[in-house]
Amino acid sequence: MDTADELRIDAPHRELLDQILDKWSLSVLNELCERPCRFNELRRAIPRVTQKSLTSTLRRLERNGVIAREVVSTRPVAVRYRITPLGKTLRPPIDVLLAWATRNMPAIERAREEFDTREEEGTGL
Repeated sequence: MDTADELRIDAPHRELLDQILDKWSLSVLNELCERPCRFNELRRAIPRVTQKSLTSTLRRLERNGVIAREVVSTRPVAVRYRITPLGKTLRPPIDVLLAWATRNMPAIERAREEFDTREEEGTGL
């Protein structure tokens, strides 16, 4: 991004935002902000996520430095995930986005209904 006056989202920004703001990443980050978790704890906390999607999400977040994967020397060996200091810095902007969505949801729902009605009537733009 260039300046406060000009919003420009370049490819690296778009790629990063796609990777940290997708549906499963937000759920994982929400859980890990509370406490470190093992893989199966995350699966139980996010019941609709598939094993494949969770694995992919964790790898993306780890690659971006947002979470850390640590091997716990227990029998059997376990893996625990935790939020990193960099990952913790995501909480305030995500909270702002969620507050915006909550505050504006009634207007968004009205706009969606109006759009859907126009589409059904064949009077869409």
